[in-house]
Formats: sequence, C-alpha cells, structure tokens
Amino acid sequence: MSMTTLLTLTPWPAVSAGILIVLLVAALYFSRETAHQAIAIAASAVARGLRVASLSVTHAQETLAARNREVLLAAGREAKERIVEREFTRVGDTVRKDLAGYPVMHRRLSEAIQRIEEDQQKAVEVPPEAPGWAQAVKVVADLDARNAGADILADIHKSMVKAHAEAMDDYRKASSERHALLRRMMPDWRLIQETLGRVNKSVESVIGRSQAIDRHMQEYEAIVRGEDRAVSVLSSSSIVYFFISALVLAIATAGTAVNFTLIARPMAEMVGGTNYIGAYRTADIAALVIIMVEISMGLFLMETLRITRLFPVIGALSDKMRVRMMIITFVILLLMASIEAGLAYMREVLLLDEMATNALLRGDSSGAAVNSHLWITTAAQMCMGFVLPFALVFVAIPLETFVHSLRTVVGLLGIALLRALALILRLLGNASRHLGTLAQRVYDLPLFVPLWIETRLRAAARDATDAHAPSEHGSWKEART
Repeated sequence: MSMTTLLTLTPWPAVSAGILIVLLVAALYFSRETAHQAIAIAASAVARGLRVASLSVTHAQETLAARNREVLLAAGREAKERIVEREFTRVGDTVRKDLAGYPVMHRRLSEAIQRIEEDQQKAVEVPPEAPGWAQAVKVVADLDARNAGADILADIHKSMVKAHAEAMDDYRKASSERHALLRRMMPDWRLIQETLGRVNKSVESVIGRSQAIDRHMQEYEAIVRGEDRAVSVLSSSSIVYFFISALVLAIATAGTAVNFTLIARPMAEMVGGTNYIGAYRTADIAALVIIMVEISMGLFLMETLRITRLFPVIGALSDKMRVRMMIITFVILLLMASIEAGLAYMREVLLLDEMATNALLRGDSSGAAVNSHLWITTAAQMCMGFVLPFALVFVAIPLETFVHSLRTVVGLLGIALLRALALILRLLGNASRHLGTLAQRVYDLPLFVPLWIETRLRAAARDATDAHAPSEHGSWKEART
C-alpha cells in the first residue's frame, strides 16, 4: 500500500494525513513500554557482549604479556650466560697463562734474590779508611832540618807518605769493587721489578674481570628472579637491538643489490638472456641463487666459528666435525667469490665490447683509445665482486640479533594492540548502553503530546489524592473523639 493510497482515505489529503499521524502516534504510545524494554534489552545485550569481548581481549593481552616476559627473561638468561661464560674463559686463560709461567718466574726471582743477597753481603764490607795522620806527617816535615834527627824525620816522612798513598789506593779499589757490586745488583732489581709489574698487571686484569663477572652475575640473578627492572631493561635493549640490526640488514640489502648488479649481466650471457621462469628472467634468478648460496655459506661459517647460534645442530657437532665443516664452507665461499670476480671481469669486457661496437657503428675512431684507460674500473669491479661475498658473511650477526629481538618487538606490539582493542571494546560497551537510553528518548519524541497529557492527568490525580487524604484523616479523628 503506497502513501498515495493512504492519503485517499478521505476526500481531503490533509485530513487523511492527520488521521494517519494520530493512528501512528497512538500505536507508538500503546507499544511504548514494550519498545522501551526491547531497546533496553538490545542495548544491554550489546553492552554485555562487548564487555565479555573486552575481558577476553584483556585476558589474551595478559597471557601475551606473560609469554613475552618469559621470552625476554629466557633471552636475557641466555645472553648473560654467554657473557659470563666468555668472562670465565678469559679469566681461565689469563690464570692458566700466568700459572704456566709461574715456575720459571719463581726460579728467576729466587736466583735474582740470591744474587742480590750475595752481592749485598759483599758490599757490606766497609773499605779501609784513609789514614788520618797526614797532617801529622806534614808537621814533622816542616821541622827545622838543622835540629838533630832531621834525616830520620825525613825518612819517616817519606815512609808515611808512601803508606798514605798505598792506603788511599786500597780505599779507592775497595770502593770501586763495592760500587761494581751495587751496579751488578741493578739488572736483578730491574728483573724483579719487571716480573712484579707483570704479576701486578695479571692480578689487576683478574680483579677487573672478577668485578665484571660479579656485575654480570648480579644482573643474571635479577633476571632469574624475574624482577620488573630487569624486564624493562631487557625490553628497551631488545627494541634498540631491533632497530640497529634492521639498519645493518638494510645496508646489507643494499650491498646485495650492488652484488646482484655486478653479476646479473654476465649471467645473462651464460644462461641466456631470453629465458624466463615465470615472470622473471633465468639470469636474474641464477644471480640471486649465487648470492643466496654465498649468504648461506656465510651463515654456516659463522655458526661453525660459534659466533652465532641460529642452528643448534651445528653448535652440537664435535670439534673435529665442526672444523671440517668450517673448512668446507670457507672453500665454497672462496670459490663463489672467485666466480663473482670472474663474472665482474666478464661484465666489464662485455661493456667494453658494446662501447667499441657502438663507436664503430658511429664511425668514431676515438672509442678504442678511451677504452684502453678503463682497466681501473675493471680492477675495481673485480675487487668488489671478490670482497662483497666475504662482507655478506657478517650479515649473520645482525640477522641473529634481528630474529631474537623481533619476537620481543612483535610481542610488545601485540600487547599494545590488544590493550587498545580492549579499551575500544569497553568504550563501545558503555556507548551502546547510553545509545539505548538515547534511543528510548528518541522514541518518545513523537509522543510528546500524549505523554504531556498523561503527565498532567497523573499530576491531577496525585493532587486529588493528596487533598482527599487529609479530609479522611480528620474525619477519622472526629469519630474517635
């Protein structure tokens, strides 16, 4: 039934519209209670469902946070264990090196001390003093020669001068020997000083490493206890490691692109530039395969050197097998680098041939002279082709850091997203409850006339009831008296 048909209830469309409005308002008025209950139930159901969903998301967020905390603590424990193990290894090497040379050092110190003691005992013997009666000899010599016994006194003077000279010679000789003994002590003193200096350096090194071990052990104990401060430090460290490793991997990707450019063109001459595998050229796929093999060999080489620990199977190999695997991977990497150097040379040769051909087609005779000076570019490209595979070996270190930190960063992002989702669901639940109240008010807007009439009638009935109640109360009192 269309609106035009409804307006033909009476000959006057306005009257028909008025009748329809009155009927609609009456229908809405009589179904008001039911509609309000339906709106309230629907809004309550939606709010309850959103609240349950918010609680579920909150529970999932707490579970993810607990799991991320466990991952952080496990990664922190592993990192600290590696650091402490390395420090203990260094301390062990230092102590082993010092203890290995301790018998020789002890023997040298004992011999030096014994020589010093012997020389010191010899140097203790005081040389004879110079005669102190020279002045007396001079006085005797100055006596008057005319007196009696002048000749005797002259002889005595000569004997005393001779004895004085001999005593002085003995004194100088003894002092020289004593000084020689003291000079002979100096190398032994220097030897003792140098030995004690080396011992002091070794002791200071051990003390410094022991302090570092104590600090790392305190951090390790905090991680084992699961303290919040340790978790926050590990979280911030993981985020920093993630961005740094991502930056290094981006740089490595740029190096891989340069490496691909060096070998893509000569690979087209080897496998054919018109062959395709799907939508990609076979030459490009072959160049990418060579680069990926080089990166894989680099990963295996770093694993066999126990610098990274991405593959536990390689780390669990015996030392003999690990060394064999290291040699094999290095040889394969060296061969691939040599192949890349040859491909880079082939690329430059192809470029020179193409330039020469274009010069001949243009009739330019100076092209050959220009090409003769491009050997520097050829050598540079060959060096790049040989060095880049070895440079890509070190991608394993940031790759390991990126993989380990990625779990933490993804967990933190998941926690943030779940927390935001729980907040949004909670807000939507509250909004649905208020929207139900708003829908009830909007439903009552067309019914303002009957609701106003109902309100006035209820007010009049309340006034009448209030007026009738005191009169009945007064008559009851009169009847009682």
